[in-house]
Amino acid sequence: MDELRYPMIFKRKSFHLFKETGEITPEELDSIREAFLACKPLFPEIKVEMKIVPAEQTTCKRGQEYCILFYSEKKEGYLPNTGYIGEQLDLFLASRNIGSLWFGIGKPEETQYNDLDFVIMIAIAKVADDQFRKDMFKSKRKPLAEIWAGEPLNIANIVRFAPSACNTQPWMVESHDGKLKVYRYKKPGKRGIMPAEKVAHYNRIDMGIFLLFLELCMEHEGLSFRRTLFHDTGDEEKTLIAAYTIPLVFFPVR
Repeated sequence: MDELRYPMIFKRKSFHLFKETGEITPEELDSIREAFLACKPLFPEIKVEMKIVPAEQTTCKRGQEYCILFYSEKKEGYLPNTGYIGEQLDLFLASRNIGSLWFGIGKPEETQYNDLDFVIMIAIAKVADDQFRKDMFKSKRKPLAEIWAGEPLNIANIVRFAPSACNTQPWMVESHDGKLKVYRYKKPGKRGIMPAEKVAHYNRIDMGIFLLFLELCMEHEGLSFRRTLFHDTGDEEKTLIAAYTIPLVFFPVR
């Protein structure tokens, strides 16, 4: 997973409006479908399917050529699972010079596909390489101290650039003594421009995206880990999403 996708963390960006686009070839569409089948899920027991449709079959009007639609069983964990899978595809798209935009408010013509419910879409269009991000570190993100406590392990300053709905960045990591605890964090009174009833929905998708970034970074740094996932059923300020155990050899000696 790391070899192809990790470098794309620094290249990808959200195309809020597509300009000067080309055409995605039938062969490229097939490669997207193949890449989806190769994506690793967070929860293998949850059925997920993907469908690529022309832009006009959705309510998304950002100049894209197609939209990738994600459908899933509505089981516990389906939202972070969709984010985790979808972000693997997002990074693959960047490697093929296909621009993308996670579009949360878009609606497709088909709200069900193979008895699965529509979850979210990614708008896509072929763009030139020079339209992608040149310097990721110029992107607006929370300061590291707001999202990471404890040993940063050389990865914290990269994982904080994971995309999220309305750039809410709803994550917090505690790193101590060979363990990482990842929380969905809801800052009291803060929700950006999202409707209040949608915040938890999209932020759960965001957490799957963040876990994908976190694991890509750990793999790139050669960090082995064991992962434990937790069901996100609450609406507390901090909700534990995942815990990682890393051999102490990777942590600084005190």
